[in-house]
Amino acid sequence: MSDIFDFEQRKDQYAVMGNPISHSKSPRIHSLFARQTAQQLEYKAIQVDPGGFQQAVGQFDAAGSKGLNITVPFKQEAWELVTERSERAERAGAVNTIKFEHNKLIGDNTDGVGLVNDLLLNHQIEIKGRRILLMGAGGAARGVLAPLLSQQPASITIANRTVDKAVELATLFADMGSVKASSYEDLSGQQFDIIINATAASLQGQLPPLPDGVIAEGGCCYDMMYGAEPTTFMQWASQHGAGKVLDGLGMLVEQAAESFYIWRGVKPETRPVIQTLRDELNKHVAD
Repeated sequence: MSDIFDFEQRKDQYAVMGNPISHSKSPRIHSLFARQTAQQLEYKAIQVDPGGFQQAVGQFDAAGSKGLNITVPFKQEAWELVTERSERAERAGAVNTIKFEHNKLIGDNTDGVGLVNDLLLNHQIEIKGRRILLMGAGGAARGVLAPLLSQQPASITIANRTVDKAVELATLFADMGSVKASSYEDLSGQQFDIIINATAASLQGQLPPLPDGVIAEGGCCYDMMYGAEPTTFMQWASQHGAGKVLDGLGMLVEQAAESFYIWRGVKPETRPVIQTLRDELNKHVAD
């Protein structure tokens, strides 16, 4: 009888899988969401060795768990593994959210909606009719293109050091709006209302070779990376007169909120969670 009771009392299980994973803020975010919405769940971080992803997902599913977040480097492998994909996951070519349901693995991608919601709702950045520069042509860029284009910007220019990759990405999304590819050199003389850094350059303290004058008056610069201190790209943006300079902490929380909604059918309030994480980052610096 005690075994049955223990099973009934067991909280729904969720996790994030990646490699490395120790830095992940997802367990903290989802614990805050659960407390806020009175949801009974447990959420942990699981490091998965290369080559072990499929087995790890299978074991987590077999244990009766409810869902997963997937981060680097397994998002594409997750896309291939799931039995069903949402339209936005199909477009993104990557899955960051899996829901286990009736012996099916349902894959979604919440990164793009996370970015859009952060811009629109948290920072009141209008996307419709704006000229957007998206730096980078990897998975992070691909994951946000469809949700950005659904907001009807005037145009999106994808700039990448390897222009062929930008061309490939622009061609893939050309049916959704005005999307073009460019080298960084060819950006000279152009201006953009929103510049989004989807490269990992900030993590190495580096900056894509942006020409001067590329930020339109009052323009917004957004780095998908975040940290306790402004990233290299954010520092550059401030020095070059950007109207708003933002990091990706809000995007992280917003994409997590969308995952939470997919799993639980409840939408948590994101702003207090963003503020809590920001305060914790600042305290870490002060300490």
